[in-house]
Amino acid sequence: MPSNNVIRGTRIGSAPERFDQRVEPAPRRPVVYWCRHGHRVEFLIAAEAETPATWECPRCGEPAGPDPGDPPGRQRAEPYKTHLAYVQERRTPEEGEALLAEALDALRRRRGRA
Repeated sequence: MPSNNVIRGTRIGSAPERFDQRVEPAPRRPVVYWCRHGHRVEFLIAAEAETPATWECPRCGEPAGPDPGDPPGRQRAEPYKTHLAYVQERRTPEEGEALLAEALDALRRRRGRA
């Protein structure tokens, strides 16, 4: 017994029936970059798009540039900072002492010790 919800004559991923319904991709151009390890990075970019100054090499992770004779240098890795290091950048030792005294005073008041 045929079902009423079957779409006949089509399949998943089928192309349009008429050629005038097909969509053309945007014009693209190839861009080539080289990293300092000599890896060649090639990809397509939109024809009207501005080319980026650097691109990350997918093989080694280093920055790559458009000039094979003068690739960009290694990126300076910022060292890991703890929460305390960030706090110390924002506050002077005097401000830290004042905040600590204020927090301890509030804690003593909550516990009933004035």
